[in-house]
Amino acid sequence: MATSHHETAGVQTPLLDDVVEGAVDYKGLPVHRSRSGGWRSAWFIIGVEVAERFAYYGISCNLITFLTGPLGQSTATAAENVNIWSGTASLLPLLGAFVADSFLGRYRTIVFASLLYILGLGLLTLSAVLPSLTGSDCQKFNQSTSCSSQFQVLFFFFSLYLVAVAQGGHKPCVQAFGADQFDASDPEECKAKSSFFNWWYFSLCFGTTFTLILLIYIQDNLSWGLGFGIPCIAMVLALFIFLLGTRTYRCSIKGDEESPFVRIGRVFVAALRNWRTTPSAITSEEESRGTLPHESSEQFKFLNKALLAPDDLKESRKVCTVAEVEEAKSVLRLFPIWVTCLAYAVVFAQYSTFFTKQGATMDRTIAPGLDIPAASLQTFISITIVIFVPIYDRIFVPIARVFTRKPSGITMLQRIGIGMFISIISMVVAALVEMKRLKTAKDYGLLDMPSATVPMSIWWLVPQYLLAGLADVFTMVGLQEFFYDQVPNELKSIGLALYLSIFGVGSFLSSFLISAIDDATTWAGETSWFSTNLNRAHLDYFYWLLGGISVVELAIYLYFAKSYIYNRAGTV
Repeated sequence: MATSHHETAGVQTPLLDDVVEGAVDYKGLPVHRSRSGGWRSAWFIIGVEVAERFAYYGISCNLITFLTGPLGQSTATAAENVNIWSGTASLLPLLGAFVADSFLGRYRTIVFASLLYILGLGLLTLSAVLPSLTGSDCQKFNQSTSCSSQFQVLFFFFSLYLVAVAQGGHKPCVQAFGADQFDASDPEECKAKSSFFNWWYFSLCFGTTFTLILLIYIQDNLSWGLGFGIPCIAMVLALFIFLLGTRTYRCSIKGDEESPFVRIGRVFVAALRNWRTTPSAITSEEESRGTLPHESSEQFKFLNKALLAPDDLKESRKVCTVAEVEEAKSVLRLFPIWVTCLAYAVVFAQYSTFFTKQGATMDRTIAPGLDIPAASLQTFISITIVIFVPIYDRIFVPIARVFTRKPSGITMLQRIGIGMFISIISMVVAALVEMKRLKTAKDYGLLDMPSATVPMSIWWLVPQYLLAGLADVFTMVGLQEFFYDQVPNELKSIGLALYLSIFGVGSFLSSFLISAIDDATTWAGETSWFSTNLNRAHLDYFYWLLGGISVVELAIYLYFAKSYIYNRAGTV
């Protein structure tokens, strides 16, 4: 693999140990460990993510305000549009990851997605400053003036979904490409890779905090055009930063072997074709080919039938190998974990919706004549992550490493489970605070006065936000590392897209659950849990329900986590 020179006595050839196996540079040449990858490349990519998240959250955090203000939509319609867009944006990475892993590669996909991102944000900015094409047909709505034409609305949503498509290509590839800069076969770089996921999420949340502080103020008080234009400039900067690091990047080699999708699909088809095969025949085939790892061969045993050739096998049809069966099992093992994390994603969807609605009814005064926006309390989630990620990485992991002898301190699934448990506590705290808020409203005779301020400080909500942030430190980062590490090498982007899809599906499930409960309570003739008058609503019931669902989910998760077989034991 390494190029050879004329060798003479006393002349040393380049150290083969310095060549990184399975990686090349941007020109397709072998890369040397001392001159590529590692943190020198990762910081460029982390910088890109900070700029990209700044741009994305600059749009999403305050999107409902733009829809109910300048576009003049009702609160219900706007909320529905935000949920659909957010869910779509979280599911599209599956498509972007497939394109990257199967065709373009991560580096090219990031570049193309960044250009599409810039185009979408530029059009979004233009749609925000477009004058009405129908003259001065303005209306007052929710204390805002709406002068939007039908063309402007369509143009805005076209631009918005263009951003979602671009994010779908950008999001899974950037993180996977960043992790690719660390060689898992090198002990030091293996440790650094685990830290990479911690610092990745730290940087993401740092960018989010800056967004909530700066852009929401600009959008609400200065100009929507400027508020959307700054994220566009941020994406231009992100692309520039990414291209600066090109000479240092390690790109995974896309081998000449067939697509992993074809290999995995063939295993399932062959197992289905051989469904009548007896266990004794499978055992004989395993022994003739080399026994499968004991634990793995006992798990999903029906896939072992793919090792057998059907009676009508044609010469041209390939028989599945032991490695291909193991690869299919490794993908199948991910889905119980994926499914049992959906309840966590439903809880996650409440942070920017009902938590904010609670705060809007409470005393938000921080100084005479100065009220804190209810949505700004979301910054406590990011602040908690920014504080606790370094503590986790620099204090908790080294201490845990002494007891467990694992490079990451605790396993990825243990980390995810701890975060799920903390999220349950956050729901319990949220329910108790809401019960106190309702009691306060009742004691002061405010049950039928929805616009009145409940004499209870908004700072009562801070603990549930802090717990939400702490849960993210464990579960969110753990999910990123788990789905990256446990998929086949050619499917790293798909793995991270699967992680993102948890929150996309969770967003849709949250909307469905809210709609079903609202319809059920209305049909029963009772006050909706989500009544416009929150003093008559019962968000506390909803939080208790989510807490109960999360307890059941955690129990099922622990069952599957306990029996999970890691692909690479050294990376747990």
